[in-house]
This record gives sequence, C-alpha cells and structure tokens, in this order.
Amino acid sequence: MSIEIRNITKTFGTFKALDNVSLEIKTGELIALLGRSGSGKTTLLRVLGGLEIPDSGQVLFHGEEATDRSARQRQVGFVFQHYALFRHMTVFENVAFGLRVRPRNVRPNEEQIRKRVRELLNLVQLDWVADRYASQLSGGQRQRIALARALAVEPRILLLDEPFGALDAKVRRDLRQWLKRLHDDLHITTVFVTHDQEEALELGNRVVLFHEGRVEQIGTPDEVYNHPATPFVFEFLGNVNLFHGRVENGRLRFGAEPINGNGATPKSKVYVRPHLLEVSNSPAGQDSFAATVRQINSAGPLVKLELVTEWGDPVSAEISHDRFRALDLQPRARVYLIPKENRVFVYQI
Repeated sequence: MSIEIRNITKTFGTFKALDNVSLEIKTGELIALLGRSGSGKTTLLRVLGGLEIPDSGQVLFHGEEATDRSARQRQVGFVFQHYALFRHMTVFENVAFGLRVRPRNVRPNEEQIRKRVRELLNLVQLDWVADRYASQLSGGQRQRIALARALAVEPRILLLDEPFGALDAKVRRDLRQWLKRLHDDLHITTVFVTHDQEEALELGNRVVLFHEGRVEQIGTPDEVYNHPATPFVFEFLGNVNLFHGRVENGRLRFGAEPINGNGATPKSKVYVRPHLLEVSNSPAGQDSFAATVRQINSAGPLVKLELVTEWGDPVSAEISHDRFRALDLQPRARVYLIPKENRVFVYQI
C-alpha cells in the first residue's frame, strides 16, 4: 500500500505542528520519521492514522483519497510506546481483540480467530505466553504482543509511534533487529516515529528528518548521514564539531590556523564529525591545527578524545585503539588535528 501526503498543514491554536508537508511512501517501505520533540513527526503519524484531521492538504492511500476516512476505514495498525495492552485480558485475548470487535458481517468465526492468533503468536515467537497476563511479561515481550495485536486485523499500513522508547538500551537493540527481520518477511508499508538517530538509521529504508513542522531532508540512511542537506541535519545526526571560520587569501582559518575550505565565503561554519578528524603528534602541513588533550575514554570500539584548540574551542575526536597506542597519548598532550577534506562541510552564515 503506497501513501502520498500532499501539502499537509496542521495547527493547534497558534502552534503550527505541520507546515505544508509533502511525502511519498512506496508500497512495502519502512519509513522512519525522525526529529526532536515537537517537530511534527507524531502529528503526521496521527494524520495518517485518521486520529487527527489536517487543516489543509490530502492523504492518499494507493492513489485513493483517504483524508476524510475514519481510523477504522483506513485499515491501519497502531503500535504505541506504552503498549496499551488490556490488563484484564490474557495475551491470547489481547491479540484476538481487534478480530472479536469487528462488525458481525466481517467477523471471523471462533476457529478462524484462534488460528489467526496462534499464527501471530508464533510469528512474534511468544506462543508460549498465550495464557499469561500483560503484568507477567517483560517490556520487550509486551511490545511484541502489541505488534501482534496490530497485525491481527491484517492492516494495509502499520504505524509505530516510539514503540521502543520505554525499553532499556539492550532490549531496544534486540527488538530493532527483530522488527527489521519481521518487516522484511511481511513487506507491510510501515511508518516508524522515533527521536533516536541510531534507531532511524538502522531500521529505515529511508529517513525523513523533521524540524519545526517541516521536512528538512529525505533520503536513505547513508544519504542523510554522509550527505546532510542542511546544518540542522548535520548537527542532529550524530556527534559533530562546529567551527567558526573566516577566509583570508582564499583559505579558511580556524583561530590562527588556516585550512582548506573549498568555496568558503568570508564568514562560514564548518562541520566535522569526530571520526573524520585525524590525530597526529606533529604538524601535517598547512591543513592541521594544534589542540590539547583533556580527557580520554578508551571504553568501546573507538577511543574518544576530548580536546581544546589553541583558540579555546572544545573538540571531539574518535580514533582506533591501534592508532591510540601508536600515538601514546596522555592527558595534556599536545596534538595536531587534520580534518579529512572530503568530509568538511562549509555553510554560509
């Protein structure tokens, strides 16, 4: 089921939650809507599900007008952050609920309901908890049951609103991988809201970056991370060093040190990710600048360095353990940083 969103605007009082948003989602795609709280991503999800009516614009499902359809008519499945399971029902009855409340003329018989529920519990690998209650399950198990319940009614579109937000980091990582495999098997068009950058980049076929009610950038995880369209996207996706520079004789200067700035204007901002800063014990040509090591964190796959430049700006760098051992770095050591030119982004200010 494809989705087309045309010029959607939605306001709440004087607050414009969505500002002329347009987006096309392909059949079977898993789209991640990513942004800060209040950026509009959840409002758009609710508009897609029929829980909010836009002030203007259109929603089309597979080319058919759906803007004024109710949530029931749209045949969408919802999964929320806080599970929303019925505490007085068993796992089996929670999953069966959507089937049992269907109108009589389209409601499956009892045998069909039981067969469908068993299939779904097997799909989410929780058939063995069918007779338990929600209070007897872990957070990760509850979320998988919530997903099974959403799938029970055979939705054309699956809408997920921060589904892993209430879980701890390890469970979230496991469930992300599980959801990715499940989507690859089912190919249901899925729209996934999150404020977690790692989650969006790992799960989404494409990522839609929201900022102040507008779409800032749409692209594959590789495109939005490695080729950000705006300074906001660069700063929002992962750690980044921000330098203010000026141009002198065609070269961009940080403090007292010059560095190449392809196309820089007299006043510029330069964004460099920590892993794209080379660290050396000695100057490496005109493109390097000096800094002093303040802190070293060697836990994890990369060594993280917190430094300060000669002109007083904080800088973060990430290097391999082999490189760290070769440099023999200690706190207060003086080093030289070299941005990799093909990863330096310059913006006019």
